[in-house]
Amino acid sequence: MDVPETHYAQSGELSIAYQVFGEGDFDLVFVPGFISHGDLSWQTPFFAGFFRRFGSFARVITFDKRGTGLSERTLGFGTAEDRMDDIRAVMDAAGCERAALVGISEGGPLAILFAATYPERASALVPWGTFARVTRTDDYDVGIDPSIIEPFIDGIASQWGNGEGLRFFVAHQPNDPESRALIARYERGAATPMLVREILRANCAIDVRSALPAVTAPTLVVHREGDYVVPVACGRYLAEHIPDARFLELPGSWHVNGSEGGEDDALDSIEEFLTGRRHEPDVEIDRVLKTVLFTDIVGSTERAVNEGDRKWRELLDAHDDAIRRQLGRFRGEEVSTTGDGFLAAFDGPGRAIQCAQTITNTARTLGLEIRAGVHTGECELRGDNLAGIAVHIGARVASLAGAGEVFVTSTVRDLVQGSGIEFTDRGRHELKGVPGEWQVLVVEA
Repeated sequence: MDVPETHYAQSGELSIAYQVFGEGDFDLVFVPGFISHGDLSWQTPFFAGFFRRFGSFARVITFDKRGTGLSERTLGFGTAEDRMDDIRAVMDAAGCERAALVGISEGGPLAILFAATYPERASALVPWGTFARVTRTDDYDVGIDPSIIEPFIDGIASQWGNGEGLRFFVAHQPNDPESRALIARYERGAATPMLVREILRANCAIDVRSALPAVTAPTLVVHREGDYVVPVACGRYLAEHIPDARFLELPGSWHVNGSEGGEDDALDSIEEFLTGRRHEPDVEIDRVLKTVLFTDIVGSTERAVNEGDRKWRELLDAHDDAIRRQLGRFRGEEVSTTGDGFLAAFDGPGRAIQCAQTITNTARTLGLEIRAGVHTGECELRGDNLAGIAVHIGARVASLAGAGEVFVTSTVRDLVQGSGIEFTDRGRHELKGVPGEWQVLVVEA
């Protein structure tokens, strides 16, 4: 798909940049997160991949919200209502009477407001990784602690422009010099550090709870169970308060996944919801038996707040270096990182267990507690990524472990019989999103 031409819609006194692409038989308006850049998005594999996927089944309209990217910046970024009304202006300019609205992150409240305000123009609504209100208050206990807002904003703004600010929101992005330079250029093109501060503060004050009962469009709420930017409870709240909404809780400890294919499960479900049919991949997916290892730092959010951005980043760098050394030692292959954890693959479960034990012991020397999960099963190869039910099982098993523990499935235990590795049974568990019950065991130290 070629890079589409950028047009301008008039919203009051402001010019709003928008693009139209795709050849589907219905219109889809994609409302981006708190910043975007119409031109640079197509140079960034993560954003371009989103757009190409949506454009494969719909005529897509997307835009840069006022104050950001290629849109007018002279009058700031406006209120939530102002930015919501920019959707109407863009749809009018694109000749779109009615559309499905997909709002990701900060784009979610704006899409919700539009669907409630103009029900005749919203054919469907997909709030993705988003919220009605993101901070806790006396009558809303599902958001984040207001006391961490300013330190969080300071941390993002202080890194803005060097490629690190956006990585907090979009995990698993490539980390080579060329990619880092591109992400840094994207940040600088999308907004200044001062504007980032203002937008993030405004986002933390957004509250569209009163609009939820007025939404009449068919709605699918999509949220990651381990979203560290917008807690999954915020997504559940949306689904509970939008009439007849469906809630899709997906595995994963990220807000948005920037690796190739990292959001395929979400995109598959959104496409099926909007079109009634499941996405058919262009190429056959290869399958291979792998042992997957998930690691996670216990209490990472609290530690990050207590340590401060700089010290926490230094600690994470030391943690990452230590894990990579052990992966090399035990012939493990790094698949992806989750900000405070790793997904790795091994060609045998014995080495995966030994690696996990060594990692937990090494982490203690850094003052960190690690939990880990190991499972062996058939995985789908998608480029450099692994996917499929075996990966989901590994992630679920890791989430059951406590500090310093390595949990495995009975499949792993059976494969290492005779190795001398000892286990203690931790019972049978239902793993969310995985059929049946699974026996889980802890590796004895």
